[in-house]
Amino acid sequence: MHVYEGAIANNTFHGVKDTYGPGDIAVLAPPEQPYSGRVYNARYNVMMMDSHLLNQDVDVEPSGAPVRLTGHRPHSPAAAGQLKRHIAHLRDQVLCDPILREEPLIASVGAQMLAASMLAAFPHSARTDADAQDRNDAHCLTLRRALAYIDDHAQEPITIADIAAAAHVTARALQYAFRRYLDSTPTADLRWVRLAHAHRELQAADPGTGATVTGIAARWGFHQPSRFAAAYRAAYGALPSHSLHT
Repeated sequence: MHVYEGAIANNTFHGVKDTYGPGDIAVLAPPEQPYSGRVYNARYNVMMMDSHLLNQDVDVEPSGAPVRLTGHRPHSPAAAGQLKRHIAHLRDQVLCDPILREEPLIASVGAQMLAASMLAAFPHSARTDADAQDRNDAHCLTLRRALAYIDDHAQEPITIADIAAAAHVTARALQYAFRRYLDSTPTADLRWVRLAHAHRELQAADPGTGATVTGIAARWGFHQPSRFAAAYRAAYGALPSHSLHT
């Protein structure tokens, strides 16, 4: 929930009681729990998200319980600001664009970005540090399996959890392997592979058939045209529009 004006007072659930005013962003209540509160001349947005999305990029608790948020307010103003920007972008730029919102990869990338922003903003129960077993599993074979899976499934809405399962390791071990051998992340490699696919499609496309940079970029999960253009130019030394018309 993001409050723009007014107040939501005495918001109460599961032992939490708090009041939110202009600029505050917070967890209103977990979806499975009852809550109560009073709205005073407030203007606010409420975002609902499937809690299973929190488990796509991180590992579950030692007990096997799903990852959960353990605090109802962001742990810092900077984290809150980043989350607000991500939500605003998805709401105002992605969901309002008929081309973007219909692409499966855009939905997948957007959901993963939102879940990652939530985990970055709020205290949570996920284990993020690699333990001894994870470090032992983060070997070359793990990396090769992950890279092969990414290459074979880049056109699908895959997650870190999917890649880790294909490599037969935990998400922590997967991320540790990418840091150890490539000084990178599985997400960055997936983005690079999708950029290469977009590059090849732009080169092969015929503008006369209605092909556009925006449409091709969206098909490969890129929902921010300016960032796509910048990444494309850095990789290929030209703007994507130039590749489409040559």
